[in-house]
Amino acid sequence: MKFKKLTKEQIIISLDRLTRFKNTKEKYLRVYTDILISSLIEPKLKKTDMATMDFSLITKMVSEIFNSSFNQNNDKTINTKLAEFENSVFINDVETQKLLNNDINYTEAIKLIPEDCPVNLKWLKTIFNNKQQTSMRMTHLLKYPLEKIILVEGITEEILLPAFSRFLGHDFYAEGYQIIAAGGKNQVVKMYYKLSQEVKLPIFVLLDRDAEENIRQIEPRLREIDRIHLVSCGEFEDLLPKSLIIKTVNSHFENFLSITEQDLSVDLPTAKVLEDIFKTKGLHEFKKAEFAKLVREKISESSDISSEIAEIIKEINFKNKPLTV
Repeated sequence: MKFKKLTKEQIIISLDRLTRFKNTKEKYLRVYTDILISSLIEPKLKKTDMATMDFSLITKMVSEIFNSSFNQNNDKTINTKLAEFENSVFINDVETQKLLNNDINYTEAIKLIPEDCPVNLKWLKTIFNNKQQTSMRMTHLLKYPLEKIILVEGITEEILLPAFSRFLGHDFYAEGYQIIAAGGKNQVVKMYYKLSQEVKLPIFVLLDRDAEENIRQIEPRLREIDRIHLVSCGEFEDLLPKSLIIKTVNSHFENFLSITEQDLSVDLPTAKVLEDIFKTKGLHEFKKAEFAKLVREKISESSDISSEIAEIIKEINFKNKPLTV
């Protein structure tokens, strides 16, 4: 086998991708495929060739290429811990275990990771240092090891739920929560179907009021460890206190406009009202993600959190146990 050694950048990218929250088989095969396709000189493989190869052979080839950049031997302590982590989160079959049973020299590779790195790589460094994982997660907000998945419809919830929770004393990273914005109520159903078959972790599902039919689609497959919260009225944006919205708009656009509670009293969804205000006042297009980020910066007092948002945070933090498979 002839191959090119991996660059420092390729090694760090591979470590990053291998420690993201994604189905074990999917991410390991993607990383392994990228390494073989980019590095192999002989034999030259195509992705179609790899589709029929034994996983043990793929893993052996990747380990040899990866480790060619290092001289020291690898004691595989980190390999074992990473495999344990993947198996604690995902339901992995025998073939996937072959991908996890690799000889990648994490011990030396981790030394290449810069201090300013993504949270998953910071967590990987704690494994290298043999530190107590849960304690390190809570102290340094590392998110891993994971405890729960929070599945929501859109970007507003993804941005604001962690912020509201943090104000109430529950940091998502410290608690080990992975929040996922599915991109709509129908996508939530599809994502739940997929995740409930793949992961051992509890899943908390948050849906807007118009998603009752979607809940009926989920309920037959709802596991005992999972929970669903249906917003009491409208969308998640409708749960935001009017005072918080007014504070956000007037602070950010103080030189252009000022709104009052009367501007928000129209019997329309909050997002629609804000869209109309932006259009009427000649501002840029109203975008939920941008506005959510502005709101996040203005959360500063208890009145900024509605009673239902507080209840949602309480439900999220209920400690239901992961599956045992």
